[in-house]
Amino acid sequence: MLLEQFNLAERGDAVTALRPCIDVTRWCEDIVDRRPYESVDSLVVAAAQAADPFTTEEIDSALAHHPRIGERAGGDSREATLSRSEQAGVDPSDADVQQALREGNLTYEERFGRVFLIRAAGRTAAEILSSLRERLQHDPDSEERIIAGQLREIALLRLRGTIIA
Repeated sequence: MLLEQFNLAERGDAVTALRPCIDVTRWCEDIVDRRPYESVDSLVVAAAQAADPFTTEEIDSALAHHPRIGERAGGDSREATLSRSEQAGVDPSDADVQQALREGNLTYEERFGRVFLIRAAGRTAAEILSSLRERLQHDPDSEERIIAGQLREIALLRLRGTIIA
């Protein structure tokens, strides 16, 4: 969507346009209610401010829409398409990587009670695995802050691809 269209869209339509970036109603509404924006950069600055901080409930809600790293999101929704694109660095035919990710995801979920989330875009499978293993050593509070940061990175990256000049 062009920035001009976003600025002029009905509130509900504008919120709907932002949901694939991250399905956090407060974040979407906060950004929409600050319109109009002069530039995509000013929109992203406002979005970053609205995303800091995400609450535990918002994190849990957003994570409900994220597939495990290494698993391809199904469907043809904008969010699923974005997720598949972001995980392009994880080769689904590499059996060793897939096994390591399955095991790491399971261990992470047992330890923290939620899926492992990382901004996968631009990262290799080796980088993702290394981060997963490192983050398994964190305490829950530290990990929640990291998850919130990763969600912000994902949301802002997706926003830049959703609203263009």
